[in-house]
Amino acid sequence: MTAVLNLDITDPQHTARVAHALADLLVAGDLLILTGELGAGKTTFTRSLGEGLGVREGVISPTFVLSRVHPNLPDGKRPGGPDLVHVDAYRLTSPDEIDDLDLEYSQDTSVTVVEWGQGKVEHLSDSYLNLELTRPTGDLTDVSSPDAFADLDEEEPAEARQLRISATGTRWEGVTWDVLVQAVKATVH
Repeated sequence: MTAVLNLDITDPQHTARVAHALADLLVAGDLLILTGELGAGKTTFTRSLGEGLGVREGVISPTFVLSRVHPNLPDGKRPGGPDLVHVDAYRLTSPDEIDDLDLEYSQDTSVTVVEWGQGKVEHLSDSYLNLELTRPTGDLTDVSSPDAFADLDEEEPAEARQLRISATGTRWEGVTWDVLVQAVKATVH
């Protein structure tokens, strides 16, 4: 089963509202694959998702360390909720390299978000969300490595984005996306 939802996002604050709304739907064991060119807002989305999950602050792109664990805070928004495992798979070329990160050990207690993971992490779960962020003007740069732009999303331009969410697997059967649609309809002034 695959369901698709297309959302128009106006700016980083709007991105945050949608990520917070999605966080309310997530449980430990969920896998999110985040796709989008440099500057599309992947790290902004993940940081906001972490806020919504109630994990420790400081979600930044794990470009150089590949994977970071952000523990759930006992006094946070969702005490006892899942941790956030944030992975940057840009430098990884195969599912075997993903397996070397031992993500299966944290999957049962975490929401796992993998940037640049399409085609590399789908084997980790029968059910997952693929989130694709696109900018109307495309990539900010034509460089082939994000090294010089490791935290580019920290300074995300305030421009519109398209967010396409593809839900695959039985975990997502019957899930209503109304909360995300309502978050998109709320406008920033």
